[in-house]
Parts: sequence; structure tokens; C-alpha cells
Amino acid sequence: MAAGSICATHDAQAQTVFSVKYKGDAQVKVYVASYKSDADLVVYKAGYKSDAGDNKGIWYFCDYASDAKKKIFFVDYKSDADLVIFFSDYKSDAGWQNKSKQHLMY
Repeated sequence: MAAGSICATHDAQAQTVFSVKYKGDAQVKVYVASYKSDADLVVYKAGYKSDAGDNKGIWYFCDYASDAKKKIFFVDYKSDADLVIFFSDYKSDAGWQNKSKQHLMY
């Protein structure tokens, strides 16, 4: 999986993250699961920053690292990940399935 420019900001209104090129630059290493049941967090990609949520799995993806609350790196293997996510097409699916990992995105 290629790491692209992805940003999601976290403030009172939104959670934002940015996908970095190098693992060493990341605050959180993320693996994308093929099945929702395998994920710690189900993520919905918001189209607008104002639609994003406060650490509830609704992410707004930004273009600049300086805009992001968290810098993430997408890994190819689940065993290398701090956090396993599943991307959902439905906003209502977003949320934590493994709350013990929730601190990673604060």
C-alpha cells in the first residue's frame, strides 16, 4: 500500500491526520484491515473538516503535515502496526471497537 498525502486534524471540531513518507516520522503506525471485525477503529473519511469528529473515527484527510494533529504511516503488515483500522463508506459505522487503543489518537 502506497502512502499518500493524507491529513486529519484534531481540535474541538475535527480530527485530522497526515500520512508521512517515512515510518520514523510517524506518531502512529496504521494497518488497513480487509474486514471490519479485524479493526481496532472503523474510520469514515469526511469530505469536509467540519464533518470530522473528535476521536470517534471520523477523519478529515489534509494535505499538509502542519495541519495535522497526528502523523501516521501506513504499514504493509498488521504485526508492524500500532493501530488497525478499517475504512467504511458509512459515517454511522465509525467508532472504536478496541477502546484500549483510543489513546493513540489523542
